[in-house]
Amino acid sequence: MTTTHYRGPQGMDRAFNSAVRWLAARGVNLAGAQNLTVIGRRSGEPQTVPVNPLHLDGRDYLVAPRGTTQWVRNARLNDSAELRRGRRRRPVRLVEISPADRTPIIKSYLDKWGWEVGRFLPEGMGTDADDATIAAHAEQLPVFEIHSR
Repeated sequence: MTTTHYRGPQGMDRAFNSAVRWLAARGVNLAGAQNLTVIGRRSGEPQTVPVNPLHLDGRDYLVAPRGTTQWVRNARLNDSAELRRGRRRRPVRLVEISPADRTPIIKSYLDKWGWEVGRFLPEGMGTDADDATIAAHAEQLPVFEIHSR
């Protein structure tokens, strides 16, 4: 499947993202949320969004259930980023995972956060998707491994 998937925040999503971003900035651990800051590819200005880092098999990942979002596009051009919750700041480098290797990461992500992100998934994919369905949509759901800088 090669179509681009993107579901931008709308209506209440914007308010929810703002609230989560505000809470994470103040150190509140809301289901593991942290703020990701990347440099805008056009503006050159820092852009901050709430994300849910996934720890799996000794590694950390970011999954973009909304698809090819602005932070994904920015990270593809500049892999330097920062994760933050409260005063804890972690400079990181984001390395995109090949679609062929994304299935177990996406599966684990959906097991943990499907309740929150299910409505953002590509058409034809639910939070209880089997491995074959996830693999068929893996190209539409960017995944990045988080490396410390």
